[in-house]
Amino acid sequence: MKRKLLVLLGAAVIAGSMLLGGCARQTDGTSPAEDTAEVSEQGTEAEMSGAEVTADADKKAVFVVSFGTSYNETREKTIGAVEKAIAEAFPDYEQRRAFTSQTIIDKVNERDGEKIDNVTEAMDRLLADGFGTVVIQPTHVMNGEEYDEMKALTSPYEDKFASIKYGQPLLTSSDDYETVINAIAADTPQIADKTNAVVFMGHGTEHFANATYAALDYRFKAMGYDNVFVGTVEAYPDFDKIKSDLAAYNAQKVVLIPLMIVAGDHATNDMAGDEEDSWKTQLKKEGYEVECVMKGLGEYPGIRDMFVAHCEDAMTEEAE
Repeated sequence: MKRKLLVLLGAAVIAGSMLLGGCARQTDGTSPAEDTAEVSEQGTEAEMSGAEVTADADKKAVFVVSFGTSYNETREKTIGAVEKAIAEAFPDYEQRRAFTSQTIIDKVNERDGEKIDNVTEAMDRLLADGFGTVVIQPTHVMNGEEYDEMKALTSPYEDKFASIKYGQPLLTSSDDYETVINAIAADTPQIADKTNAVVFMGHGTEHFANATYAALDYRFKAMGYDNVFVGTVEAYPDFDKIKSDLAAYNAQKVVLIPLMIVAGDHATNDMAGDEEDSWKTQLKKEGYEVECVMKGLGEYPGIRDMFVAHCEDAMTEEAE
């Protein structure tokens, strides 16, 4: 009799524990069915992370990530030219492209019927196509907001490939500044004429990487280019700072050049537009002769070489 009672009591305790466990799982608002689905999903993710075991490490891709532009002509001269330089430098790597601006992706698709992947779509495609080795090379000017967003989108995939490595944006190391300035100066004859004040217009950002612009301006001066000034559309150094610098330099002619990978919307409108608030119009009102050079950074051979070098650095790191 005691044995039967003990068995019954044991069964009751087990049942109570199961009931309490079920209640505990539901205190977060999920149902047991949802818990099962969650476990199933986690299991699937774990299985996918195991792709690194079966992925073909010898199947390699360079994934070039750019902000993008809807200006077709400058896109081919800049982003397209950078991609071509990288493809020619690394023929053993298949090349893939993505833009980080969904607005630009949608506009190009709607207007031209051209489909460009965003970062997530491109990563999914690389995974589905069985690539094991991926080198991600951004064409961003700095390690700013766009770069951070790209890393946030790609980092969840890092355990799904045999290897993922990142090439650096254009201005990353201290040496990059000198290399960029030499590349620009080599293809900008207006800089050599000290009667010209050459103004490079960057985008600007609220990200702390915005300090890159002031650092570049300082480095131009340190390398002897006291007639070169760097400003931004949306941050500091702003246009008021540029006007102050030009007055102090006693410039007669101002040459405006975009400090952006592509000579797109900002270069066309904010820099060289005929509207009252464009830099060109405002400087003309100040009495300056103004020349606008519609040339994105991607058009400079030395800048393209830098992206190739950054990509190669990532590959070398991978091999060590």
